[in-house]
Amino acid sequence: MEWMLFSGLLGLPWWGDVLAALLLTHVTIAAVTLFLHRNQTHHALDLHPLVSHFFRLWLWLTTGMRTREWVAVHRKHHARCETAEDPHSPQVLGINRVLWGGVLLYVDESAQRETIERFGQGTPDDWLERNLYSKYVMFGLTVMGLADVALFGIVPGMLILLVQIVWIPFWAAGVINGVGHYWGYRNWSTDDASTNMFPLAALIGGEELHNNHHAHATSAKFSNKPFEFDLGWLYIRILVFLGLAKVRHLAPVPRFIAARSEADLPMLRAVIEHRHDVLANYRESLIRAHAEELAAMRRSAPHDMRILRKLKRWLLRDERTLPDFQRAEIERGLSMSPRLRTVVAMRRELAALWARSMASQEELVGRLADWCHRAESSGIAPLAEFSLRLRSYA
Repeated sequence: MEWMLFSGLLGLPWWGDVLAALLLTHVTIAAVTLFLHRNQTHHALDLHPLVSHFFRLWLWLTTGMRTREWVAVHRKHHARCETAEDPHSPQVLGINRVLWGGVLLYVDESAQRETIERFGQGTPDDWLERNLYSKYVMFGLTVMGLADVALFGIVPGMLILLVQIVWIPFWAAGVINGVGHYWGYRNWSTDDASTNMFPLAALIGGEELHNNHHAHATSAKFSNKPFEFDLGWLYIRILVFLGLAKVRHLAPVPRFIAARSEADLPMLRAVIEHRHDVLANYRESLIRAHAEELAAMRRSAPHDMRILRKLKRWLLRDERTLPDFQRAEIERGLSMSPRLRTVVAMRRELAALWARSMASQEELVGRLADWCHRAESSGIAPLAEFSLRLRSYA
């Protein structure tokens, strides 16, 4: 009787059961990030049919999630990010509701037929999907539960099954969707509040690098900086080496040529393609301009330095994510520095360049040429140097 309760066929000690639970849940994490997210949702890579079907089977056994529903909810999140239509934005719904109730938000959205039909196209629709995986969701969890009990014993087996069931709802629906749009650092100025939670992205298979993903949604690799590590990318490289996967898309890497004398269509296309890198480099120009203004104010108006020094913290953040009182602080600080106001205003103009979907290519090239001319004649060294770099994008 004791054997049935606590040992099971494997007869592991308690720490062996803990390690087994972590291993089993990590396989589920890998299935979510590699199959559901990078392969099915964004088509960032192709998986061999054997690998793809293993992940489908595993997710059926451990989560009961339907591929089409997961894909549809996540695609809608990207399409409606940080709006009232976003299925799980902490900026709209509050961090506590998304972090602790993310699974309920997912269930509610996955029940919306319009969401599934509009955003769930292209997912598996074979005989197994229609007649087993999507039809008998609870049967998969039951099979996994019986296997856990047989391998680990009744008590450890039921606890391991419970961990498997709550693992994805908490980490994916709660932490990634909640904390990943609320707290962390940002490499890229995206149109949302996405953040990178940690540079070492191993616990959730690489999903911790959420800002990188939103900047380059179709990239199979989530790490962008030398100090970042994406465990999911390591798994992809192993699968590619074994001939079981093929990478389709990666984040664009900027190339540079001699600075053009005039803005042209290839320059416009390069700037738009590398817009996240452009804004990241503009950030460095903004830091330099702020430092120069601070040094000048130290000599001419030392009593105003406190306001200008405080301004730096807000300037380096996306204005759209700031509350009204912080925006007021920005305007107050900029009123003391016409040069800094110019740098900030031209950043806004540059960011608006690729948002003008109705403008013709000729009009956008003209706006880019005018922007570069004004930047280089502004008398602000960091701005002029940035404009020359802008002319060099290939």
